[in-house]
Amino acid sequence: MKFDKFSVLVREEWFLSICAATSGAFICFGNSMMGGLSSPLWLGLIFAWLFGVVLGAIFCVVRHAEHLAIRLGEPYGTLILTLAVTTIEVISISSMMLHESDNSTLVRDTLFAVVMIILNGMVGLSLLLGGWRHREQQYNLQGANAYLSVIVPLAVLSLMLPTYTVTTPGPTLSMAQEAFLAFTAVGLYAVFLAIQTNRHRTYFTLGDSAEEGHETPHTAPRSLTAHTVLLMAYMLPVVFLAEQLAQPVDHLIEAVHAPVALGGLIIATLVATPEAIGAVRAARANHLQRSVNISLGSVLATIGLTVPTMLVISHLTGKRIVLGLQHANLVLLPLTLIVSIITFASGRTNILQGAVHLLLFALYVVLIFQG
Repeated sequence: MKFDKFSVLVREEWFLSICAATSGAFICFGNSMMGGLSSPLWLGLIFAWLFGVVLGAIFCVVRHAEHLAIRLGEPYGTLILTLAVTTIEVISISSMMLHESDNSTLVRDTLFAVVMIILNGMVGLSLLLGGWRHREQQYNLQGANAYLSVIVPLAVLSLMLPTYTVTTPGPTLSMAQEAFLAFTAVGLYAVFLAIQTNRHRTYFTLGDSAEEGHETPHTAPRSLTAHTVLLMAYMLPVVFLAEQLAQPVDHLIEAVHAPVALGGLIIATLVATPEAIGAVRAARANHLQRSVNISLGSVLATIGLTVPTMLVISHLTGKRIVLGLQHANLVLLPLTLIVSIITFASGRTNILQGAVHLLLFALYVVLIFQG
């Protein structure tokens, strides 16, 4: 019986061996493999290898977080997923920021990319596909308003206010302003968690239906301890391989003469893809409440937790951080927030809102290269 359980574990967690083998390869031969990045073919191979393994490991983290979510129920389930992905985001940004001697805009570019990918790309695709299949979908209006009431001020304070402050030169904040921003972000997120997990839990569910349920992962359920250990086992290679990925990303940006913001988009794509797939699947299954919880919860956790964490890391490492957006992005962010408020103002959605959000996402991609 024990051998059968072990064989099932090995068969289901086969990707862990891929992560271990890849990590071992870069530990032993990393310097020599990175030495050939000047070759476009080799650069593409190394980038695809690392990107694929890191993305696969993130999917496995999300899978085990899903199992934990099923055991614990809502809203704790979605909260676990959000915190796991936010941790990966912080790890990825820190690895790339510490790798480069001067990449002061990486945090800003990644945060902005996450906001655009989720609020426009993920929400747009979810509403479009869900509306196409079910015509009109419902969600709990109070929950969406609770999310947006925290997302809007934190997004403006984090990504727009630094552009207009005059205490320090450029789109940056003084130490006192950064401290205020960090405490504000953590404080508001803590208050939000209090109403989400205790005082107003019903805001984040839709009636008595199975709306709030999680899709059952296609692997055998195990104990809470087993899923927690496996989740951490997949997190470890993400930490190491994200740092290795920084080098090919730098070379890729230089090779194609791409804007520096492309690095933030790559990180955001890594961390947002698993949740994006979950949100779209939920919307297509007519579980829009879960899709809204995933999407808006991801944005809130990204701003509420990533910003203060990266501010602390910047002071500990001496790395300067530029948070303020500039040029066309100063129009695109408030436009996205306004459209999001309008989208989640009635308790019902259709394909029109999805099309509008996808248009804004397409505009964001265009502005990266033609800003």
